[in-house]
Amino acid sequence: MNADEAVFDETSESTLDLEFSIRPTTNQSFENALAAARTGDRLSIADGIELITTGTDSSGIDTARKRKVLEIADRRRAERVGDAVTFVANLNNNVTTACNTGCLFCNFKDSSQQFESNSDADHGGFTKTPAVSRETVAAAVDRGISEVTSVSGLHPAFALNAEHREILTNHDNPARQVNYKPPEKYTVDPGTYVQQLRAMSVDDVHLHSITPEEAHHARRGTNWSYEDIYTELRKAGLDSAPGTAAEILVDEVREVICPGKMSSAEWEAAIEGAVNAGLDVTATIMYGHVENAAHQITHLNRVRELQDRTGGITEFVPLSFIHQNTPLYERGVVSGGASDAEDELMIAVSRLFLDNIDNIQSSWVKFGDEKALKLLNCGANDFMGTILSEEITTRAGGTHGEFRSVADYVEMISAIGRTPVERSTDYTRRHELTPDARIHGPTLGPRADGTPLLGSDDNGLTAPGIVADD
Repeated sequence: MNADEAVFDETSESTLDLEFSIRPTTNQSFENALAAARTGDRLSIADGIELITTGTDSSGIDTARKRKVLEIADRRRAERVGDAVTFVANLNNNVTTACNTGCLFCNFKDSSQQFESNSDADHGGFTKTPAVSRETVAAAVDRGISEVTSVSGLHPAFALNAEHREILTNHDNPARQVNYKPPEKYTVDPGTYVQQLRAMSVDDVHLHSITPEEAHHARRGTNWSYEDIYTELRKAGLDSAPGTAAEILVDEVREVICPGKMSSAEWEAAIEGAVNAGLDVTATIMYGHVENAAHQITHLNRVRELQDRTGGITEFVPLSFIHQNTPLYERGVVSGGASDAEDELMIAVSRLFLDNIDNIQSSWVKFGDEKALKLLNCGANDFMGTILSEEITTRAGGTHGEFRSVADYVEMISAIGRTPVERSTDYTRRHELTPDARIHGPTLGPRADGTPLLGSDDNGLTAPGIVADD
């Protein structure tokens, strides 16, 4: 096929004409980049840009070139991790939607002022006390989960522990200086990070919590290091930290989509602190908004270099931007998210570029079942978790559901000719499932016995025990 005969996939045209200093231009050719990927060479940033754009020598995504990238990525996946598709039996227990960071890509948060006792604002947010968190997690552990994931808004009353609360209170103007207001200002007291983690540490369930941004919130007003923060949290029961809040690790992009958040360097420092404290971590990218291909590959390169330094990243999670209910969309900064072709190439190039991270995730919450399964043939090998409750993507406009049974996993993964495997969070424990078994349930949780995680009456399942702030 010559250039005149090339067929192009639809590419998102989702952003206004933003002036960025980092642009997707290279001196490399697509053919040379593809050759490097095929032979397994460590890819350069220029290689990555050529692959994820299917060549900067033309606009749009060339379907024939894309197919070659996807095929190489799928082969690399098979070589690295085989044909198993892994998943974890888990619960999302997000503690609060209260936040005043102001990220323009997010609709999970509710303005923290709405949660104050003297507010008459009508909102649909929630805050859970530590007691409610424990009740929620204990019920899910009884059902067989092995992991609790907890990612929450940056509630101004949240502090690391009692000592941190005292430090914050002693500022002359805590609300203005360190974004702190005492719990008595609010309808519901979220407790401290330490109290919440202790509450969620039921039996030996794996606790996956405290993003870099939450760690940043948990050290505000102090000179404590990120290693100090994560060491204290590990003592309270934390087992690993999610590498969300990464968005795009290029500050000129962050200044547009999340100007109130930590810098790229701060995010890296937090992840390094978590690893130095003895925790496994993950890493993410949230793409398909205002960034360009050069930003995406710069992000992948920072993650690869971070893994070279730490070795602590267990998986990489590409998160396609869900735009419908977000300020970026409502204000006309973007008109949509990534196209199907861009999602496929992100998965594939992540597999090829991140030569030091074994596991690449395909998110059924972000993509839906059919598309997420297709992405498992583009380089991904992990199919995330049962979730049980998922508020973040849903509140942004996602429509692909909030839970998945083990039987669902077995049926879907087997249908594409791959092997379904329940895994632990750190991938060290695995249980292969067979399609012909009479029942399918989790086996790796502290109270798991192979019985189904979900029953036929769970179609409307949400996390129990949410306390609404009103």
